[in-house]
Amino acid sequence: MQAVYAAHPSSSDPLSALRHGPQPPPRPPSPDWTVIRVQAAALNHHDLWTLRGDGLPAHRFPMILGCDAVGTDEDGRQVIVHGLVSDAAWAHDPVRDPGHTVLSEGYPGTFAEFVAVPRRCLHAYPQEYFTAAEAACLPATWLTAYRMLFTKSGLRPGDTVLVQGAGGGMSEALIQLASATGFRVWATSRSPAEREAARALGAETAFPTGAPLPAPVDAVMESVGRATWSHSLRALRPGGTVVVTGATTGADPPALLNRISWQELRVLGSTSGSPGELDQLITFMRHKRLKPTVSLQLPFDRAIEGFRSMERGEVTGKVVFHWPNGQDDLPH
Repeated sequence: MQAVYAAHPSSSDPLSALRHGPQPPPRPPSPDWTVIRVQAAALNHHDLWTLRGDGLPAHRFPMILGCDAVGTDEDGRQVIVHGLVSDAAWAHDPVRDPGHTVLSEGYPGTFAEFVAVPRRCLHAYPQEYFTAAEAACLPATWLTAYRMLFTKSGLRPGDTVLVQGAGGGMSEALIQLASATGFRVWATSRSPAEREAARALGAETAFPTGAPLPAPVDAVMESVGRATWSHSLRALRPGGTVVVTGATTGADPPALLNRISWQELRVLGSTSGSPGELDQLITFMRHKRLKPTVSLQLPFDRAIEGFRSMERGEVTGKVVFHWPNGQDDLPH
């Protein structure tokens, strides 16, 4: 089968390790797994980190990339693939499984014609509301944003939340979800155009990265890392919360432990979400008429263009790859 994969780790030139070509077809490891024919899959920063060798040992390469998708199951039903894989005992909240992994780490990913996944990782979605490309953006980016805001942050309507790094798919999801809930939303970005886009999405106002804020905030949504960490902690009111889901500019900023302890700040991690949260997210988005912005759609054989755009910060919203119609039947 054809796939987009990381041939080897390359910290200095990650895109040099990106390949499109034949890879072995998926082999479900147990009867409770199935094979999905992939229709569309969203690009995430996780895929770029894998090319750099972050989080994946060298002996696991080559690795098919991609950790979420929309596809067709063995019965012909169109489904969302939630790429967080856990033991069946943790199916209600897979993040809590100490041994959880994601597709493209523990198992081959979704940037392929076919992918093997546990049946419990498949979810129906309202096809009359979401396109396949839009639905492919939900399991990683939008589900993570939902968990950050509604499971982790402790925010209530009327509270003020700061979203760092406006412009990407994660910030777009956070701004739209937070605004629709009644939070007061502020955002930051280095780009005037991205600050304007944040306001159009529902942010009350947007500031240059690192700029002083007019008042402390109740919570900060942090996915940028080193470039914004100190600003995130300075922005919080005493007792406020920073929810961390990634570090696109580096994972080792100064800890500022004195400020955390003196201000009694809460630092919480957040990763993906549960099946129940995914169902709640879909219901909420339909009710509030929210949809992901798919800024760039490309066939898989042009995946390098999408990776290059993400690496350079040239796109807002999400990049989605797709296969042409008329694929072969599921492999046996």
